[in-house]
Amino acid sequence: MRIAPARRLRGSISLPGDKSISHRAALIAALANGDSHLTNFSTSSDCASTLHCLAQLGIRIERSGNDVRIEGVGVGRLSAPRDSLDCGNSGSTMRMLAGVLAGHGFSATLTGDESLRARPMRRIVEPLEKMGARVNCETGYPPLRITGHQPLSAIRYELPVASAQLKSCLLLAGLHANGRTEVIEKFGGTRDHTERMLRWFGVKVETVASSRIGAELSSCSIEGPASFSGSDVVIPGDFSSAAFLIAAAALLPGSELEIEGLGLNPTRRQLLAVLRAMGVEIETLEESEVCNELQGNLRIRGMEIRNALALKSDEPAMADNPNPFAPLIIEGSSTAALIDELPLVAVMGTQISGGVVIRDARELRLKETDRIAATVANLRAMGAEVEEYADGLKTNGPVRLHGANVDAYGDHRIAMAFTVAALIAEGESELTGSQCVAVSFPEFFECLESMVER
Repeated sequence: MRIAPARRLRGSISLPGDKSISHRAALIAALANGDSHLTNFSTSSDCASTLHCLAQLGIRIERSGNDVRIEGVGVGRLSAPRDSLDCGNSGSTMRMLAGVLAGHGFSATLTGDESLRARPMRRIVEPLEKMGARVNCETGYPPLRITGHQPLSAIRYELPVASAQLKSCLLLAGLHANGRTEVIEKFGGTRDHTERMLRWFGVKVETVASSRIGAELSSCSIEGPASFSGSDVVIPGDFSSAAFLIAAAALLPGSELEIEGLGLNPTRRQLLAVLRAMGVEIETLEESEVCNELQGNLRIRGMEIRNALALKSDEPAMADNPNPFAPLIIEGSSTAALIDELPLVAVMGTQISGGVVIRDARELRLKETDRIAATVANLRAMGAEVEEYADGLKTNGPVRLHGANVDAYGDHRIAMAFTVAALIAEGESELTGSQCVAVSFPEFFECLESMVER
């Protein structure tokens, strides 16, 4: 795909449903007793993989556009599949469905495309086996052969990495366990969509924040075995998809963009703090809570961005720095909160005085591609000076990017981040592998083109 520079973005738009919330709504609805109606379900191929797997497990699903009706069968009552369950490119599908299957009295194999079969799955093996399931994952990578157990045993487990997928896997397994399953996080807490969705369906979830020497802890726990009824769910627009449109508008002076009905979960919107610190004018309008999730409208006005060190002291890991040429530093809990947007943050960092430093992001090397290496390679191709670390990178800034041949590396987030880079660059760029955006945001290029002024 050839991408020409843009002058600005103008328009108003509503986005397809949040991918993370859609996954969870479908899985929990399948375990409920009775029907659930999911409105504004994600159009992503990842969420289609979740629905396909559930259908193979005996769940009746009716879909009309972005509306999905799921006939739940109750906890522990899925049917054994006849074939392997193909999760496509979706690590969320594989990891969370593994937790569900662990509580069933049959064996099932989870597999996926070439990219997913290269992603690590060993992290789910130890806790699920402690709960009583058997997980055959000899290489540490898919396919996974899961032999479930009824009932599972409840455990108390401290996550070794910041992973909402692992946390969700264990909470969903906990629905099938005898007693209290508790999951402890020591990284400031990951996104909490699973807890919110379980509560919406009537499952009691207890969350506690505490501290011990040198570490902030949070925990969530549920009592099993659980029984709950189907529910109707309205899914807000996907913030992680919106991030690319927001950044493009922010980086192009004169832009005016409004996004309606957008998910504004506090664990997902750290990007707004970064942009506001850069001087971008962002308004949050008509914020309300719908189905236990915050949503509202965003209005963004593009302007010449400035050094990004004026973050408020209550923003973790991004304190003020009196040196106007020092880089913006993203680390610790801020890295976890920005995990989907970090390649985009690196692109934005090339436009501010001092650039940006991203650390504690080793998890990026384990995504659909090595996102650190991909980001570094593409930024260098566009004229930025970039230093690569084992757990992150450092960009210089400000720099005028130039058009170049860039590669998506089969990764939807890389494709969209470097589409934004191409819009602010001097001269035309060519993006190889643009079709991979269908994994999360099939309408991305169409939405962007409808608002771009050149």
